[in-house]
Amino acid sequence: MNKHHMAKQVLSVDGTQIAVVDRDGEDYISLTDMVRESESGASIIDNWLRNKNTLEFLSVWEMMYNPVFNSLEFEGIKNEAGFNRFAISIKQWIAKTAAVGLVAKAGRYGGTYAHRDIAFEFASWISPKFKLYLIKEFQRLKSDEAVTKALDWNLSRSLARVNYKIHTDAIKDNIVPKTITAAESSLIYASEADILNMALFGITAKQWRDQNSGEKGNIRDHACIEQLVVLSNLESINAEFIRQGLAQPNRLKALNATAITQLRSLVDSQAIKQLK
Repeated sequence: MNKHHMAKQVLSVDGTQIAVVDRDGEDYISLTDMVRESESGASIIDNWLRNKNTLEFLSVWEMMYNPVFNSLEFEGIKNEAGFNRFAISIKQWIAKTAAVGLVAKAGRYGGTYAHRDIAFEFASWISPKFKLYLIKEFQRLKSDEAVTKALDWNLSRSLARVNYKIHTDAIKDNIVPKTITAAESSLIYASEADILNMALFGITAKQWRDQNSGEKGNIRDHACIEQLVVLSNLESINAEFIRQGLAQPNRLKALNATAITQLRSLVDSQAIKQLK
């Protein structure tokens, strides 16, 4: 489990705090947390796992999503299930069948975790009410994540691109002669883009590429969200400066001063922190 990336979130279900971790892009919910307040505790998980219906459900899930699931080993387990003498632990289940739907984790965020599909099934073992509350709270978590992502990098990057159109339209209207060729106009655009790069990053796009030859993308692709917010503002401001006929050196100084002021203001901005 340690080789997998783990990031913890917490669900509050009917007064119980339940951890949710990301494992290779999939949500795994703590079964241990679900029964932590119960007097029976871990024995609830053990009794659930030794149930024949549970094992059949787990095998179907594994065969759907786990190409290395050992179905032959499972047949042996299924034949033993139902007898009073039968018992199997989470670790034994994983070791024998190469299952991935259940995880026994030690250390930080330790305990038994299950893929969300399986966790919802386990919640039914506790009670229908608990299962419904769990699903509702999990859906709320996913909804909150979607909102956060919508306000994150893509929104800021899109905002920068929208304002860049305003910026380039101003160049066409105020600087580029009507008879200029496409090749020449592209060079002028690049120059104006580097005015913004210098004002905000203190470096041109080519200088950044020369210093970061192993990196993918360009200087703006590697900007932080504060820089992207300021960039979108600088593009609109620069477009207005161009309409006013200000020379590039004067625009660079004014844009740089604006970038410094705005970045200082954004460093401690709570709104920006919520976007991260």
